[in-house]
Amino acid sequence: MTEFAISPEAVRDQITETLGAKAKSVKLALGEVTVVVGAGEYLEAARMLRDAPGCRFEQLIDLCGMDYSDYREGEWEGERFCVVTHLLSISLNQRVRLKVFVPNEDLPVIDSLTSIWNAAGWFEREAFDLYGIVFEGHDDLRRLLTDYGFIGHPFRKDFPVSGHVEMRYDAEQGRVIYQPVSIEPREITPRVIREDNYGGLH
Repeated sequence: MTEFAISPEAVRDQITETLGAKAKSVKLALGEVTVVVGAGEYLEAARMLRDAPGCRFEQLIDLCGMDYSDYREGEWEGERFCVVTHLLSISLNQRVRLKVFVPNEDLPVIDSLTSIWNAAGWFEREAFDLYGIVFEGHDDLRRLLTDYGFIGHPFRKDFPVSGHVEMRYDAEQGRVIYQPVSIEPREITPRVIREDNYGGLH
């Protein structure tokens, strides 16, 4: 393991050289390198980031979904869903963020990274559960955080704040039941308290 981290500029340049035309962009901002690849290049680019001598990102440390539908107050014009992966090279002491935008927001499907990093399994299940992104090649793509009967994907920007249904225990039926949400939406206005000499100020 190297004693000192390689500079972010060197990481950016190495990834640019390694991926070549497979990378749509490789940017350095705030000391972090972000590489964006197309959906068709996603698996091969990930494999190259893991195996190339100058990259060697052996460890996937995070993967999540994103919904860009309201990004910059609706000004976003690209694909709606994105998968963001954070990779770590233990041997070279460097990190990178890998992003891929998922085509077809009606049925967002992207390749699974489980064949490259086993750790992707649980993260991809979470992204499927919360965003509805389908990971092709994942061998156990089930909901992870919501209930089996849950309808919808709660991290999507168009998911209602109160949800669609609520569950409760029904003593008469002796089981948990689902029913339409009974919470009435209301606007909460903060109460402002004005006091003379508040906090000792005059």
